[in-house]
Amino acid sequence: MSRRRARERALQAMYQLEIAENPVEKALENTFVMARLSPQAQGYTEKIVRGAWECQEAIDQYIQKYASRWEVERLTTVDRNILRLAIYEMLHEDEIPLDVSINEAIEVAKKYSSHRASTFINGILDSVKKDFPAGGEGK
Repeated sequence: MSRRRARERALQAMYQLEIAENPVEKALENTFVMARLSPQAQGYTEKIVRGAWECQEAIDQYIQKYASRWEVERLTTVDRNILRLAIYEMLHEDEIPLDVSINEAIEVAKKYSSHRASTFINGILDSVKKDFPAGGEGK
């Protein structure tokens, strides 16, 4: 399974949730129609989209805490949702090392946003990582 593809599709679904105000089911359905994913990748996409969407308020508090001069709402929709998905994964996907979640978010940002945004996202996620015991080592 390509988790990167699953993360990219998750970003597309999150974008639909926010911009088109589609319900989760519709956003996922639209995403899966547009992309061929293995059943495993599709399941992972659905898991992180539902999780990030349901935990959005708590996740946004992390973003706000570390994006000191930025309101969460002022971030681009893409950047905001890359952060939401990565922070969800950092908080809830114990089998994925924090550094992997961070690096994947940076790569997705480089593809769907900008190099400047990827640097910003890296800074936010690195700060979130430091909130974990021992700075995120041995999650």
